[in-house]
Amino acid sequence: MSVMRKKSITSMMELKDKGGTLKKELGAFDLTMLGIGCVVGTGIFVMTGVAAAQHAGPALILSFIIAGLVCSFCALCYAELASMVPVSGSAYTYSYATFGEIIAWILGWDLILEYGFAASMVASGWSGYFQGLLSGFGIHLPHAITSAFNADKGTLIDLPAVIIALLLTFLVSRGAKESTRINTIMVVLKIAVIVLFLVVGVFYVKPANWTPFMPFGFGGVITGAATAFIAYIGFDVVATAAEEVRNPQKDLPKGIIASLIVCALLYVLVTAVLTGIVPYHLLDVKNPVAFAIQFIHQNWIAGFISLGAIVGITTVLFVLLYGQTRLVYAMGRDGLLPKRLSKLNPKTKAPTVSTWVTGIVVAFFAGVLPLDRLSDLVSIGTLFAFVSVAIGIIILRKTQPDLKRSFRVPWVPVIPLLAILCCGYLLFSLPLVTWEAFLVWMVIGLIIYFSYSVRSSRLASGNTEEE
Repeated sequence: MSVMRKKSITSMMELKDKGGTLKKELGAFDLTMLGIGCVVGTGIFVMTGVAAAQHAGPALILSFIIAGLVCSFCALCYAELASMVPVSGSAYTYSYATFGEIIAWILGWDLILEYGFAASMVASGWSGYFQGLLSGFGIHLPHAITSAFNADKGTLIDLPAVIIALLLTFLVSRGAKESTRINTIMVVLKIAVIVLFLVVGVFYVKPANWTPFMPFGFGGVITGAATAFIAYIGFDVVATAAEEVRNPQKDLPKGIIASLIVCALLYVLVTAVLTGIVPYHLLDVKNPVAFAIQFIHQNWIAGFISLGAIVGITTVLFVLLYGQTRLVYAMGRDGLLPKRLSKLNPKTKAPTVSTWVTGIVVAFFAGVLPLDRLSDLVSIGTLFAFVSVAIGIIILRKTQPDLKRSFRVPWVPVIPLLAILCCGYLLFSLPLVTWEAFLVWMVIGLIIYFSYSVRSSRLASGNTEEE
């Protein structure tokens, strides 16, 4: 019984090409919309103001450029691996071929943490925006159902968060093409609202507000970049859709890189206009974009901004749920989780069981538990996955140099090493309590692996393993 047994890339491709797998119906445009759907959301509507006011000032523009550059190192690594191994599971699947089963399990368990807690937090955030929109129309929900359980405040459950999580779970269960079509419509609407803000706001920009440009020094720019880096998280979810792509070797790299470029451009433009309209020290608010519109007395746009924020957060939640279900499906198919989780709907070819299990768990956490302190856990999970993918590029270039790569990371090992160093720096800048919680999560995962997964794995018989 070897915990380091590897799954050969050839066997992965053969399994993918057999019948009973996910339906291939996505193209590069669908993948780009998935990436934008996950990355452009709370970051652009919430994080920009706080990061400008507390860390970087107008130089937050540079922070987003630096963070985007760092993310591009990781995105290039994901693009190469996705073109080599177009199989569901993202970093989990790649690590199975590179490092072995125990590391693959750790990465898979890590990604469950990332996607699951992130989805629950986003659902809670969506609830807050939705209730704010309702209150604008004079509609107020009963207090007991407006937030997670808190005996002191008299709240029992965040019902809007539960409802939106289950509604989007239903959409994901309808199949990749139908659900991504809805995501595309919401992404287009979200981008239209952002463009409206830019077109109107640019006429109210006062260059004097960009002075001083770097009020907190270059250290503030770097701190802002660390904060901004988290705003880009999400492009990696595109890789989880690998098995549902018609031409994965070409379309996956296009989708990953294109979504990152579009998102970086939007972040930089919004930050430039935002800090040009409002003095940076006034932007320490929860709704900086809407605040800027009110600041210039263009209140007729405020409703559109609120709608854009809600739609933006909705797409983030949708893509996180989508990525989580494909990850659970892949782990169930490999036998590391119960095989029933890999069962497909005969009609839609969607992993119905894993979809609903994921949706119900996310809805429960979003509705019952206060998750406002778990953002660092999401960050540590993501950065851990990024580091593993970058290491995987270096290893596979040495161990399997002849594998077909329709996309190749330039300047290997320089770019993967830059990704490792940058993500490593951010990892070790996280608070100690985050590391402690992360280690507890990993210990739980290892208990599950050694008590169940190591024996139920498809490779347990040794028929397809590659030592």
